[in-house]
Amino acid sequence: MESLEQKPVDHGVEPPHSIAQASVDDKGRLKLPSEFVEYLDKCGVTKVFITTVDFRQVRLYPLSLWKHNENLFDDAGEDAARAERLARLAKHFGGDAEIDKTGRVLLPALLRQEMGLEKQAVCVDVHRGRINVVSKKIHDEEVQAARATLPEDLRALEKRGFK
Repeated sequence: MESLEQKPVDHGVEPPHSIAQASVDDKGRLKLPSEFVEYLDKCGVTKVFITTVDFRQVRLYPLSLWKHNENLFDDAGEDAARAERLARLAKHFGGDAEIDKTGRVLLPALLRQEMGLEKQAVCVDVHRGRINVVSKKIHDEEVQAARATLPEDLRALEKRGFK
């Protein structure tokens, strides 16, 4: 199985570039959109570690990418206490899961209860090799926040070369 590191494009597999809608059913299963299932399949990912670190988004990490984080926790140096706290939180709410052939993955019960992710629409995207999942409400809040600073953000990024 190929590893998804910080830059999945290095593996010759383009991730989906958009934010897509998905859903969590009454049994707590996230149904990933087909383009995300195809992306993970091409990367050889069938198992993920699912957690949150901010209580705003759920993160689905390919196991190789989660192992990268575990190594970072182990070698955190002066940030060892921070790493231990973050790792504890991630493990408490997280769990390993397998993505089935139809793109469904069971979210850990404690995680979905804590975040209220049952029987609702969610938004998913790929970022740094992981899949992020947020409720529609949080997604809409983030879009509104982005709109509020759009003129300044656009000017600054155009100066850096945004086309």
